[in-house]
Amino acid sequence: MNLLRKILLPIVPVYYFVTWLRNKLYDLGMKKSVSYDFPVIAVGNLSVGGTGKSPMVEYLIRLLKDKVALATLSRGYKRETKGFLEVQVNATAKEVGDEPLQFKTKFTNVIVAVDGDRRNGIKNLKTQNPNLEVILLDDAYQHRKVKAGFYILLTPYYDLYCNDIVLPTGNLREPRSGADRADTIVVTKCPNNLGDETMGKIEKKLRVKPSQTLLFSTIDYGDNIVNASGKRLLDTLKKTSFTLVTGIANPKPLIDYYHSLGLNFSHINYPDHHNFTDAELDQLKKHTFIITTEKDYVRLAPNFSEDVLWYQPIEMKFIKNRNVFDSRILSYIKK
Repeated sequence: MNLLRKILLPIVPVYYFVTWLRNKLYDLGMKKSVSYDFPVIAVGNLSVGGTGKSPMVEYLIRLLKDKVALATLSRGYKRETKGFLEVQVNATAKEVGDEPLQFKTKFTNVIVAVDGDRRNGIKNLKTQNPNLEVILLDDAYQHRKVKAGFYILLTPYYDLYCNDIVLPTGNLREPRSGADRADTIVVTKCPNNLGDETMGKIEKKLRVKPSQTLLFSTIDYGDNIVNASGKRLLDTLKKTSFTLVTGIANPKPLIDYYHSLGLNFSHINYPDHHNFTDAELDQLKKHTFIITTEKDYVRLAPNFSEDVLWYQPIEMKFIKNRNVFDSRILSYIKK
């Protein structure tokens, strides 16, 4: 914890009360939430920073895209545009945000949209796509003006929300009691060898309600690095040095994974969702072989040749009981 966060500790009770009161007013119906007569699934977290929302949204897309007419709705964090936009494959990250562009580039037949006002976004999606059946809301757990039909709450293994406090000293956007709204809680970024005993201890710490499902997931790194021209096996890089460039909340798991493979690389780290300046791009162009994350790739790709820039794909993988999660989602949609 840095010094500034320690200094701001007296503000924590104020932030706690304001966010608690806001939630209570929504819970009591004194502030209005809009619900819908079609399936709306919200993915989110209690804490700031990377909890694995994008891999979860992509998992849901893979699960549903061939079964229903599907759309995703994000706010388009750090985009330079305003209002509602339906994302096209030729858009830029500056126009629509990096993660929505990543979704559209990977799943071209899925409708992807951005709007900071989720009510307005849902309204426009249904107006422009009358046959739309299901909407996935990305990073919308605190967006209480919309009442989703199913809430998925993510918390990373190394930073469980039960061990944290609210901003500005902690990382929680709202009190831990906000977890009660979740239908399913997923502990993300777990070690592959996580055992049942540890899972049981975490379940007790999180105080999971009988109506909630608790699941554990890990990051599945692909065997290849990828760019627009093709793939290359990671194993072929063991005698090659390269530069790893990351602009994500927590690059440590990826760094640890590459170290475990015995790869030789230097690391350049930027803040999450970083918009690269011309000067930064000029410095990066001095490197002859760059690997980055998929989210960073959609921002960097227009500035580099295909032989220089590659990205590391990742997917979310359940450690066990994947069928339980899939069944809950599909049952909700059918209902």
